Amino acid sequence: MIGHVSIGASFYHLIRYVLEDKKELSEQLKQELSLQDDLQHTGRAEVLEYNQCFGNKKELTEQFSDVQKLSGRIEKPVLHLSLRLAPGETLGRGQLIEIGQACAREFGVANNQYICVLHKDTKEQHIHIAANRVGLDGKVASDSNSYKRMADLCRRLEKQYGLQEVLSPRAFLSPKDRSLPRHDKRKEKLRDDIRQSLENVSSFAAFEKQMQALGYTVLKGRGISFIDDKKVKVKGSEVGFSLAKIEQALSIQQQLAVNRFKGQSQTDGNRPSMAPASVNASLTANNFIGESIGEIEKQLTGMLSQLLMPEYAPDTVDPELIREAKKKHKKKPGQKVRR
Repeated sequence: MIGHVSIGASFYHLIRYVLEDKKELSEQLKQELSLQDDLQHTGRAEVLEYNQCFGNKKELTEQFSDVQKLSGRIEKPVLHLSLRLAPGETLGRGQLIEIGQACAREFGVANNQYICVLHKDTKEQHIHIAANRVGLDGKVASDSNSYKRMADLCRRLEKQYGLQEVLSPRAFLSPKDRSLPRHDKRKEKLRDDIRQSLENVSSFAAFEKQMQALGYTVLKGRGISFIDDKKVKVKGSEVGFSLAKIEQALSIQQQLAVNRFKGQSQTDGNRPSMAPASVNASLTANNFIGESIGEIEKQLTGMLSQLLMPEYAPDTVDPELIREAKKKHKKKPGQKVRR
């Protein structure tokens, strides 16, 4: 069993992702894929459990957002948990619900709002939990040591349900693919550096400067590539950040800058002033007519979080799992295992 955990800012985007079909697939393609691989690409999501909440994506978002207000300081109230079984292993609906509940308890959201959803568009059974870190009492569930907590939970659940122990996602691969070199750590670092840079800048010039400060040379043409301090060149598309995606993230950051500028102008008594020079003039038009500045910023922040959110990728090795595997190899004969 492989687990994934992340936090975010937008309830709507996560709830939409877990409840809906993949948006990049047309209805015709969904039907073709369903016939081809005998999986369910239309209506892929089955809600296993509603906890302290109920409704469609809009109603759930409103309910989660209302409870979030009980804690005024939290910036990332969204908790996303997922668990995936190894190929060939299946559990019943009741067992999957039990696993979801165990996962919610492990991360301190058993009494919070959450939905547990089964996705049916992959060969390996997997569930998603979209949870509110803010409880009905206003307390916030901690996200500390999340890798270790998820790894420990997976090992316990494997024993409890008689599942095979999966210390590495490579176990999900075919023997042929398993013989290939491990995922390039250089690419993993580059992806993280790009994501962090995009969270802090709103123009390509600032993004390039930030990446240069991290030791990269940025090459921009029809696409984008990065050369690290070891002179190794990697395309942005190879790590999930094509030039188009980077420009889209920067565009959202620019819109956020405009929105915050307008909000500051209102706070200062509507004094006439100029918009920030770094903001593209084409983005200063109000694309969210009839909505408040706060609502616009919330939507834009959610769009950015969704764009930068790392998708669950079975070829990415959890660092905590790597450390755990190394400890097992170093264990001496007769040495007791600490629990």
